[in-house]
Amino acid sequence: MRDLLRMASRNLHRYKRRTTMASLLIAVGVVSLLLFLAVGSAFKRTMIESITDSMLGHIQIHRKGYVASIDSLPLNLQLKPKQVQKLKSIIDKTPGVIAQTKRIKFGGMYSNFVETTNIRVNGIVPTDELATCPGIPARVNGGQADTPVLKPGEIWLPELLAKGLKVKKGDEGVVIATNIDGSVNGFTFKVAGILESVTGPGGRDAYIHFQDATELLRMEQPEVSEIALRVDDFERVAPIQASLQAALAEFLNPAGKPVFEVHTWEKLTPFANIARSVDLITRFMQFVLIAVVLVAVVNVMMMAVYERTREIGTMAALGTPPRKILGLFLTEGFLLGALGAGVGLAIGLVVVNILRITGFTMAFGRQAELVLRPTLGVDEIVMVTVLVVALSILGSLQPAFRASRLDPIEALRHV
Repeated sequence: MRDLLRMASRNLHRYKRRTTMASLLIAVGVVSLLLFLAVGSAFKRTMIESITDSMLGHIQIHRKGYVASIDSLPLNLQLKPKQVQKLKSIIDKTPGVIAQTKRIKFGGMYSNFVETTNIRVNGIVPTDELATCPGIPARVNGGQADTPVLKPGEIWLPELLAKGLKVKKGDEGVVIATNIDGSVNGFTFKVAGILESVTGPGGRDAYIHFQDATELLRMEQPEVSEIALRVDDFERVAPIQASLQAALAEFLNPAGKPVFEVHTWEKLTPFANIARSVDLITRFMQFVLIAVVLVAVVNVMMMAVYERTREIGTMAALGTPPRKILGLFLTEGFLLGALGAGVGLAIGLVVVNILRITGFTMAFGRQAELVLRPTLGVDEIVMVTVLVVALSILGSLQPAFRASRLDPIEALRHV
């Protein structure tokens, strides 16, 4: 094996220009893929954090069927007090869950005493909500420095609605809602903050105190639309969701169907499709790298076989077995791929580290200055390295087989 490596290295060194060009081509492909993996991963991570930290949470628990009809915010699919207590006891025992908050969600009308418009209302426990969604303070009043406080009798209005009704902080308005029995009730609220939308100028979600929501809906006992959770490690969202789903599987209704359903953030927002699109583009970039490496290696090795035909014939005539000739060219392909991968990794890691230290900004929705700090995981670096080397060996197979099957007499006649 050592002799093969030495001979392969010598042969690549004999054709410096060709080896250099092929290695640089492979290195450019590696650098491009590493940069895309790092930037794409940073964008995906920042986008997900902006949505989960500002409104959704990582995991949500509802009564079965609530998510399917969530657009109408049904009040007949609320979690009852005893169910909430059972869920809380299970959540408290679930490793990895660091915060939880209960919400009442319902549709209503908001009036500034001159105009009236429809609104989606979220009844929250402020301290629990901010612990579960720590990005909310940045949305209230344009990202105020102090943590916003939502007291009973106050409301955070969505920016779109506030602008349309010409409502500002400190004004008063009325929220009107219909409870599950069909009766109408209305409370006067003071505007404590204007809530910026996460993803664009749309959005009609307002926030009031949980206590106000139960009184507005005339609930004898407080019911809950959903329980949102925050986990300690975003990579563990799916395992924790599966663990909760398994723990809640024992709760069945009289028809034998599950009472609860557990969803991750991906099932609750269309922006999960953007995250999947980033993964799809990453796969495409990997195919581009495959094409670049294969073209570079096959071209170099085919030319090597053609130019060294007489040399191969001499080796065969001297008794060199075909398998050793095959191994020689495969080793050359391996070294060529390793050289290109090494150069590409060195350049790519330096560029990614510079971008991580300096950072750069981009816009997403209403957030015009999201700071991205690209990083690369060890698994991604190993994946790219193994992929390039494996492709280099694969690209060497056909030329190597051709060289090993050359007839010595015909090869020696080659000019």
